[in-house]
Amino acid sequence: MTVEEKRAWSMLVVAVASYAAYLWAVLSRPAAVPLTRAPYVEALLWSVGLAIAASIAAHIVIAAFSPREANVRDQRDREIHRFGEYVGQSLVVIGAVAGLVLAMAEAAPFWIANCIYLTFVLSSVLGSAVKVISYRFGFHPW
Repeated sequence: MTVEEKRAWSMLVVAVASYAAYLWAVLSRPAAVPLTRAPYVEALLWSVGLAIAASIAAHIVIAAFSPREANVRDQRDREIHRFGEYVGQSLVVIGAVAGLVLAMAEAAPFWIANCIYLTFVLSSVLGSAVKVISYRFGFHPW
């Protein structure tokens, strides 16, 4: 397994775990509190911050256990990385448009923030999944 594939796996795991923790924090509100009144801001900020820290730590650990390979990227690695990023970033655009539509519809800030955060997470998951699939089953550019 190449270092880049390990990094893709780590991003996939961190994104899913951090969003699951965020959902658990928000959905474990008291039953009497409506979802749109749930205290989500602190949980969202902690989730994003810890995901960034975990991702950095994972990249450091991966590089430490593969010091000779840590900075070596061949043409295939670059193409897989670029393709995964292109596919993943498409969801960021969709999330921005969805957040804009929700804002114009005067939705509660809870829904706008959660829509944007969900698309960021889905972007990371999709991009990482595309990279892992490309490494595992071969990369065939369009």
